[in-house]
Amino acid sequence: MKILVINGPNLNVLGHRDTAFYGVKSLDDIQGHIKEKASNLGLEVVFFQSNHEGALVDYLQAESENASGTIINPGALTHYGLSLRDALADCRLPIVEVHLSNIHAREEWRRRSVMASVAVGQITGLGWQGYLFALDFLASHLREEGN
Repeated sequence: MKILVINGPNLNVLGHRDTAFYGVKSLDDIQGHIKEKASNLGLEVVFFQSNHEGALVDYLQAESENASGTIINPGALTHYGLSLRDALADCRLPIVEVHLSNIHAREEWRRRSVMASVAVGQITGLGWQGYLFALDFLASHLREEGN
């Protein structure tokens, strides 16, 4: 089973960004942890990050047909990225939305996710480990669904 792990704007600068909210690990560090966990679960993971919504949409349209599920941290697109939300819906894959910080405990504008309605679940506020929890869930969910 192949899982797409997609990260949106500004996640390429993790480790340098406001570490009080986003932690000290870089995106490469987090991806290393995800690869290790995926290997233990017998999953293949493919990573993609872009600061551009259109590139994320193009990637989903090109790659989702050959994938079993998606983990996405849409970054700021969480709140207004309607074309990304539609691309996620169109891919018809189980999606887990991940956020490093607790978006529900931050500014009012960060509390609304336009992605949530197309995701099977949302993990927020558990730092980089949220990606691992998402991977665990997707592995279990896909196996229960017979994939």
